[in-house]
Amino acid sequence: MTTLLALYRRPDGGDEALATFERRYAEEHLPLIAATPELLAVRVRRVTQGLLGDRDLFLTCAMEFEDRAAVDRALASDEMRAAGRNLREIAPGLTTLVILEDDPDLDPGVDRDPGAATSPAMDTVGTTAEERS
Repeated sequence: MTTLLALYRRPDGGDEALATFERRYAEEHLPLIAATPELLAVRVRRVTQGLLGDRDLFLTCAMEFEDRAAVDRALASDEMRAAGRNLREIAPGLTTLVILEDDPDLDPGVDRDPGAATSPAMDTVGTTAEERS
């Protein structure tokens, strides 16, 4: 599974600008995203608290695809190009896009025997103090 993740910073202009962005995002942008070829799922989530890094993030959108090739095809599609044009209009300079791919070597929870050590750094994850002795 490969994810195209959009991170949105809060627009300048206070509550009115935020409400305008959210309205246009829901009414204009999300229908364009929904029409994207090979898109398996979309999940929009509100950032309720920033702990480290950019504290102006307020919204994320995770778009799920089968693999990186599907993301590349989707990014080249007319539907995604239309969504990009729309986003530049409603949120100029407010969006960061990243592509996320599973990495089983770093994620001990992905298709792994829970008792197997994945790396020296992960050796004690999920064990008790007695088990590590």
